[in-house]
Amino acid sequence: MATGRCMKCKEQVEIKDGKECVTKNNMRMLKGCCPKCGTKVNRILGKAK
Repeated sequence: MATGRCMKCKEQVEIKDGKECVTKNNMRMLKGCCPKCGTKVNRILGKAK
């Protein structure tokens, strides 16, 4: 499972219910929630192919 930085908890957490999407500038991103507080957590994965 991928990790991301939660801005509310201020630590690295495992991304819960992560879904991969592509942004407007053609970058892959993983969107999900923090398992501790429920805040949205994002992680940029790199260029889309």
